[in-house]
Amino acid sequence: MPRRVLVIDSADAPDEARAALCKGFDAIRAEFALPAEFPPEVLEDAERAARGVHDPQPDRADHTDLPLITLDPPGSMDLDQAMWIERRGSGFRVWYAIADVAAFVRPGSPADLEARARVETIYLPDGRVPLHPPVLSEGAASLLPGQDRRAVLWQIDLDSSGDMTSVEARRALVRSRARLDYPRMQRELDAGTAPEVMRLLREVGTLLRDREALRGGISLNAPVQQVVADQDGWRLEYRAPLPVEEWNAQISLLAGIAAADLMLYGEVGVLRVLPEPGDATVGRLRRAARALKVRWPDGEPYATLIRRMDPARPRHAAFLTEATSLLRGAGYEVFDGQIPPRPVHAALATQYAHVTAPLRRLVDRFGTEICVSLCAGDEVPDWVCEALPALPELMDAGDRRAKAVERACVDLAEAVLLRDRVGEVFEGVVLDLNDRVDWDRNGKPDAGVVMLREPAVIARLDGHDLPQGAELRVRLVSADPASRRVLFDWIDAV
Repeated sequence: MPRRVLVIDSADAPDEARAALCKGFDAIRAEFALPAEFPPEVLEDAERAARGVHDPQPDRADHTDLPLITLDPPGSMDLDQAMWIERRGSGFRVWYAIADVAAFVRPGSPADLEARARVETIYLPDGRVPLHPPVLSEGAASLLPGQDRRAVLWQIDLDSSGDMTSVEARRALVRSRARLDYPRMQRELDAGTAPEVMRLLREVGTLLRDREALRGGISLNAPVQQVVADQDGWRLEYRAPLPVEEWNAQISLLAGIAAADLMLYGEVGVLRVLPEPGDATVGRLRRAARALKVRWPDGEPYATLIRRMDPARPRHAAFLTEATSLLRGAGYEVFDGQIPPRPVHAALATQYAHVTAPLRRLVDRFGTEICVSLCAGDEVPDWVCEALPALPELMDAGDRRAKAVERACVDLAEAVLLRDRVGEVFEGVVLDLNDRVDWDRNGKPDAGVVMLREPAVIARLDGHDLPQGAELRVRLVSADPASRRVLFDWIDAV
């Protein structure tokens, strides 16, 4: 399920607001028991690994001639992926280098045990709680430009329709040429000045997105919230993902689909799975469409409808926010010798495995190791097979904690930036997001949820039986940073 990303640029923000947010983020870290530092033995282990003490394949192939690039949010240092795309006849060859974390983290080592406890990197607006020590995640294992790096190099060939014709994953030595970021590359693509690899990314990403649509998959580009500083203070606004972000995500999905194919062929692996949404979920979304006056013709699949939505339009943005309910229930399916009965991720309409973010997500290290072994015709290492049964529970618990932290940060930012606006009137749309509603003892909601047009706030709305999709004027009743609670009361219809 897409997360409610919160981006904060505090460089020019008023000191009072910045201090309140920092205090709140510290409280969130304490509330969720997020570790402040790595234990000394873990840091020592990571330092040794960064010096090259351990490598499962020291004689790896040299592919430093590939002009790989990384593409990430501005300022990123934990660079898991580097890519290069080239034409191959009427099709394409995608080179995708993934940080080889297994070359640095030995099974059973202090760094390994700590990673299993942390599960994934947790991002807060004022910093991250990393899965691995920065000497690895932002240093020796990160695919930083101009540095020889140990990686798992995927070679994926596509025909002119975007169908995979061959896949290989092997350990290699690589060197990224440039660290590119989304906003700059989007500007250059729009201006026609982007490098050739970005133009190929657009072409291949569009091709893969179209194939996803033909399968019945969905790309849910729901708007995200961000806090931006300006000369008058701070403001909350919605931001739609950039096209280049979606094209880049399609390359990651391509590798994940290829990995799942390998695992199913080898009858061993760990898949990311999602069941088809039930009739009740789809029915609730259809009611939301009617309430929001979103045209949904009979017989049109929800995936097609979602692709027609424009997140820049308030009603469409509200519908996309509601549509995240289709993606609930994702989990991990482990198998060794017997194929799972339903090995499909419903949102992608195909099989899929996590292998492209090993610096930030625990399961990817194990999935990558399985694929490298299968491509080489080797047995999957015992340490991987022994870890597989525990991975689903570990990942589910880590994912729940990360989502809870991210939601707490969003709630805090909303409360801090609205606390001086109590009594003001805003316009918004009534939603039906169950995770934002409080429930009374009789199992009925004691408040609705309103999505404001401006600022970018999704918060509790006092009142019963409020019609979903109604456009209302609402008054801010309270905004308490300590409890991270914002409450509105409705006045009348717009």
